[in-house]
Amino acid sequence: MRLATLRDGSPDGCLIVIAPDGSSYSAAPVKTLQQALEQWSELSPQMAQIADFPERLDPAEVMAPLPRAWQWLDGSVYPSHGELMDKVLGIEPFKPDWPLMYQGVSDTFHAPRGDVPMASEDLGIDFEGEFGIITDAVPMGTSAEDAERHIALVVQINDWSLRKLAGPEMKTGFGWVQAKPPCGMAPFAVTPDELGPAWRNSRPAMHLLVHWNGRQFGNADGEQMAYGFNELIAHAARTRNLVAGTVIGSGTVSNPDFREVGSSCIAERRGIEVVDTGAPSTEFMKYGDTVRMEARTADGRSPFGVLEQKVVTP
Repeated sequence: MRLATLRDGSPDGCLIVIAPDGSSYSAAPVKTLQQALEQWSELSPQMAQIADFPERLDPAEVMAPLPRAWQWLDGSVYPSHGELMDKVLGIEPFKPDWPLMYQGVSDTFHAPRGDVPMASEDLGIDFEGEFGIITDAVPMGTSAEDAERHIALVVQINDWSLRKLAGPEMKTGFGWVQAKPPCGMAPFAVTPDELGPAWRNSRPAMHLLVHWNGRQFGNADGEQMAYGFNELIAHAARTRNLVAGTVIGSGTVSNPDFREVGSSCIAERRGIEVVDTGAPSTEFMKYGDTVRMEARTADGRSPFGVLEQKVVTP
């Protein structure tokens, strides 16, 4: 089952169920995805049974599947990315035996197609291609073994970053605020069963194809996570309940052979240049630049649809 949210003039939009070919839809039995997630065990089987999709889908009218959420938690679970960044920055990292995670802004997820305002070109505007999940209600203390059943939906995310603010904020030890504006989200949220073999061990077994201004930038394999999403849920829920509608991200998708497969963010490309030549040569994004992201399965499917966004002035 694939779900999406249409514009209707309200902040949370109108929930719809997408046809298998992605071209049409049917109205959901509740108005918003948040409402559906709060009654997930009851409503998801009802929505999965919908077989008539009478309305033609206009991609321009699609919002993020969850336009605003109670909580957004982002991990960093691709070791090749973290190790490269530590090397470039000269950081001797503390390496815990649990996943890295921070809490970001959740009151806005940008629509998959459209303009994204950024405060200034001088702040190091960067995209970050990620996978993510949306949970139903998760009780405090849920184990990793039990957490997978709380993964309601899988999503694809662009975690926007302002790199020139990130370093100073990280050094305070208090985490990010200004460096992390709202994320974008691809049009379709997908139940794990819909992904078939492209979902293994709570990991997305598919590649994330990234284009910047029409040129391919990366095509990394999403399965190479050091921790699965079930483990990320268990980590987040260790000392608190997670409300239905909690969004958890994987962090930047990255592979050890990043020179061959490319990168999912500019910072990683610049890091490779520093290691190889001593200095970065790739610039960050400018106003008018576009980034396009599309996850592809081994059999060529595009389960989340296309996320294509343009950076604009405020």
